[in-house]
Amino acid sequence: MSVRILALVGSLRAGSHNRQLAEAAVKHAPEGAEIELFEGLADVPFYNEDTDVEGSVPAAAVRLREAAAGVDAFLLFSPEYNGTMPAVLKNAIDWLSRPFGAGAISGKPVAVVGTAFGQYGGVWAQDDARKSVGIAGAVVLEDVKLSIPGSVTRFADTHPADDAEVVTAITEVIAQVRSAVPVAA
Repeated sequence: MSVRILALVGSLRAGSHNRQLAEAAVKHAPEGAEIELFEGLADVPFYNEDTDVEGSVPAAAVRLREAAAGVDAFLLFSPEYNGTMPAVLKNAIDWLSRPFGAGAISGKPVAVVGTAFGQYGGVWAQDDARKSVGIAGAVVLEDVKLSIPGSVTRFADTHPADDAEVVTAITEVIAQVRSAVPVAA
């Protein structure tokens, strides 16, 4: 049985290197892991507790929660915006954390990876995303990390899915996420 992993990309840009990294994960997922790249984070409105009531939850947020409820784990791809994670990723975490203690992300393994132009590959943003998702109730895989620096130059002519070093690294990350999912009894 395959472990189902939902990929959430914190960049909305069509040519995003983090999106390309997520596409590489989908393409090179090892046997026993299936990656679904969630489409539609741009449509999810900012979390508002006033709209998070039965019958009023925005359709895009419902789609996100339903996609998240149907998976075993998560893989978050975060660029670094002004030294932290992008609002779209934080917003997704907020929607998935509710209802408090029973959100769709609660108790599920989560790894955070990414690429950024800077020399550290977005580690501050990834650390912030780990903190946020942990507070939201997920099981953060603290030792599963991948920060690829220099994205603008490194991926100027090469898609991450065609970069042997990146493929090896993302395949290992996915294998670690797959291993973190409890075996069904």
